[in-house]
Amino acid sequence: MTARYCSLVQQPAPAFAPGLAAERIGALVAGRRMWVNGTVLHYCFFDGDADASVIAVPGTGRTRRVTWVGGKEQRDVVRECFQEWQGLGIGVTFAEVEDRSEAELRIGFQLGDGSWSAVGKDALQVGQNERTMNFGWDLTVPGERGTALHQIGHALGMLHEHQSPFAGIHWDDEAVHAELAGPPNFWSRDRTYHNILRKLDPDEVNGSVWDPQSIMEYPFPSGLILEPEQYRAGLNPPGTLSAADKDFVLRWYPPAGPPEPSALAPFRSVPLGLGPGEQADFVVEPPETRAYTVGTFGDSDALVVVFEERNGEPRYLAGQDDGGTPGNTAIRARLVKGRRYVVRVRLYSAWGPGRTAVICW
Repeated sequence: MTARYCSLVQQPAPAFAPGLAAERIGALVAGRRMWVNGTVLHYCFFDGDADASVIAVPGTGRTRRVTWVGGKEQRDVVRECFQEWQGLGIGVTFAEVEDRSEAELRIGFQLGDGSWSAVGKDALQVGQNERTMNFGWDLTVPGERGTALHQIGHALGMLHEHQSPFAGIHWDDEAVHAELAGPPNFWSRDRTYHNILRKLDPDEVNGSVWDPQSIMEYPFPSGLILEPEQYRAGLNPPGTLSAADKDFVLRWYPPAGPPEPSALAPFRSVPLGLGPGEQADFVVEPPETRAYTVGTFGDSDALVVVFEERNGEPRYLAGQDDGGTPGNTAIRARLVKGRRYVVRVRLYSAWGPGRTAVICW
């Protein structure tokens, strides 16, 4: 019987302005969902009586409420998996909070709704009272812990490994559709295509070589894969973090660097001197309370995020991405004297002859 599979929500392909160089587009596709390094991702579990979906009862004309609240054993599995990713020493950290308004990741356990997650910073586009991640079956069953590791991989920006164009998988398309149309998934043809048969852009996959052992790889029964020949009898990844998974996430989120970022004083620009995919961090300690603008200038594509430190922990305040546009980031935010702010700038690419710099004014 087919395993129960993660089902990502289909998102429209990014639209870039005509005439962009292939190198710019490649950098934007690769990094558009990734968090800036040093982010603290706060997560919460839905726990209220009103946290539920209202679904139709087939053939009755009635509806019923299905809770998003999971039991302690389910929550503990997810907590342990956050800790496992954290234990790799990555530069992104996780912190559980009770207030959903403080959480970038909001987790539900609606049975029957499948297991899925927003990918990377797509979570910021989800409403405060909506889920960014769901677990639709019992995570305490042997072999299901990998489901939680898999969804957290999505939350970090990783995509499905079997959709890599480097995999060289030749599917029996109709057999795949037939298998997924039945229990336990009951997927439409569109959903099967989006989550299995569709090939990803080479720039957005997890690595340049297919990793059949990845936590982001689905298991498949026999009869679905025609090539490579060794997987005709089925593909069974171990459900653990592979060496390539660890390499990928550490490449995007390397361990934290120097403990004290550079100071960014109002009205004094700082040249960045970054290469594609590199990041620079700055501290702003405003001399007065007022509205400030933090942004970049120069011919570049960059992501800028401003955090406010609270009790020594950076909390997301505002962010802006100018990737693929002719303009630059310009974040307007009220900064308070006596408080400390961290500005993180990640460069996608610098495509003009001038220098790229960051400034606060």
